[in-house]
Amino acid sequence: MTCKLLLLGAVLLASQLVAAAQPVKVGAYHFPPYIAKPESLPGGLLPELLDALNTSQEAFRFELVPTSVTRRYRDFVHGRYDMILFKSPNWGWQDVVADRLDLQITDAEVYVAHAEPGRGQEYFDSLKGKRMALYSGYHYGFAGFNADQDYLSSTYNAVLTYSHDSNLLMLLHRRADLSVLPRSYLRLYLQSHPQEQADLLVSERTDQVYHHHALLRRDGPITAQQLAQALAVLEKNGRLGELLRRYQLQRSGGAIEEKANPMQ
Repeated sequence: MTCKLLLLGAVLLASQLVAAAQPVKVGAYHFPPYIAKPESLPGGLLPELLDALNTSQEAFRFELVPTSVTRRYRDFVHGRYDMILFKSPNWGWQDVVADRLDLQITDAEVYVAHAEPGRGQEYFDSLKGKRMALYSGYHYGFAGFNADQDYLSSTYNAVLTYSHDSNLLMLLHRRADLSVLPRSYLRLYLQSHPQEQADLLVSERTDQVYHHHALLRRDGPITAQQLAQALAVLEKNGRLGELLRRYQLQRSGGAIEEKANPMQ
């Protein structure tokens, strides 16, 4: 009887701790390798990071909320989710009121083409006359971060898809001449498909460098400072570094900034 009472007490205490944790809704749309299929079987860096955050502290419970490339701004403004990670303020967020936290995490986008005899880095010097395979809704540096589909199609002869894999297949099957891919994604892809390494030519120059931020609602359940403190725990115990290495991401130097930077 004593053991049963102790067990019941432990279960009740655990339930109270879970109930006491403040829910934080984290927006996510298909953006590999950061997040894949958030609406069905979430995978990638973000779900693993949220799990690590939930097991390393008890004040907040981070919950993944699916959104989309086209709905992400509206859902954020309407409070459907409280924060979104691994974003650049240049990706259409300039007019959205939010606080931001510099995550001190970087990535980059590179140009990719089908490898051909005699084709070298000079192939990437000009986009003129080349068919492009791009991801619908993404903001590209060469286009001045204008993600309008009609603009990209008419100005850059682009086909818009909803998959990095589709863009790579278009290159490999010679239905497109160029694509632009996150370097982290490409490295992971080639780890899984080493036989395709020789068929792809990757640019040495980047289209853009990601300086990842977390964007948070100002009236949301967690502040930028609190998020920074939670991430600092993962940094100290090595979990954050392990995740970044596995997903081919780099630190930009320094600790995660704990101050909120306003965006209006």
